[in-house]
Amino acid sequence: MSLGEHSRSSRRAVSGVRASFASLAQRKPRTAIHQPSSPSARKMMLARALILLLILTSGWCAGCGKAPATASEPDSSSSTAPTAQRQNSPSVEEVRTYTFSVVPQQSATKSAAQWAPLLKAVSESAGVELRFRTKKDIPEFEGSLAEGKPDLAYMNPYHYEVFHDSAGYEALARAKDKRIKGIVVARVDSDLESIEDLDGLEVAFPAPAAFAATLLPLAECASSGVKVTKKFVSSHDSVYRNVASGTIAAGGGVVRTFNAMPTEVADQLKIIWTSEGFTPHAIAAHSRVPADVVAAIQEAFVKLHETPEGMALLEPIRIKGFERGRDADWDDVRALKLEQL
Repeated sequence: MSLGEHSRSSRRAVSGVRASFASLAQRKPRTAIHQPSSPSARKMMLARALILLLILTSGWCAGCGKAPATASEPDSSSSTAPTAQRQNSPSVEEVRTYTFSVVPQQSATKSAAQWAPLLKAVSESAGVELRFRTKKDIPEFEGSLAEGKPDLAYMNPYHYEVFHDSAGYEALARAKDKRIKGIVVARVDSDLESIEDLDGLEVAFPAPAAFAATLLPLAECASSGVKVTKKFVSSHDSVYRNVASGTIAAGGGVVRTFNAMPTEVADQLKIIWTSEGFTPHAIAAHSRVPADVVAAIQEAFVKLHETPEGMALLEPIRIKGFERGRDADWDDVRALKLEQL
């Protein structure tokens, strides 16, 4: 029976009960035998009629209650489609989220502008969410790695050597076809031309354990018998700006960050020394990150350079692409036997 037919039938039944109820209340009995013997008996008859009315009325409402389910079946089937789709692709709540910390070679604002769009593309490709993180300076970044806080991190070669062993980070990628080189810069109008000219001068460095920007120049100074006064200024950008302004005579950096400086700063500087090349920075994951997630992120990074969109994301960090990394790639750094951290 349809909803309309059921409703009309129920209404007719209710009308009949109401008519009977009115008849019982108003009709005079034809014979004495039908006359209720007492007021309580009349109340009993009225109560029975009321019960019958309630039963029929509730049956009609129950029929009304079923109507929305029938009428909403098309909407119900359309809302099932997204549910089935979510079973095949993670919902917002199901996407696994991981922190990705970048060594603060530059200001936090600049690092975020360079890395956040790239990490978004990697996240979408890998099916996870990578959240950009950095620290105010390199020592604070080193402290977070020592505690194993970041899930993944972009760290210098010496950081990788140290925190692979002490905190459980494992390399998954590195810059493609690239060797990291330390440099020393001075103002273009200065008389400084080599490491030997730095003897007795104050020299700016990003941080004590900055691999190419601090440790390599200092190692060269030591091997050449050159003594300098070290001044740590927290980032590569700060080194270049301090030297460009004439505040400090010279400073240590790396080719990549020097090339990324605004021309109004870079044009005031000259490179007076360059180191040999070493395995560059590592992208490494903490051991708690699941192997399937690491593999997906690794695949996303190494494929970035294969599309014009990916190349555009790589350009701000001055990297042409990433390739898979393995722990043994940094054995050249281990051979230096650095013990700063």
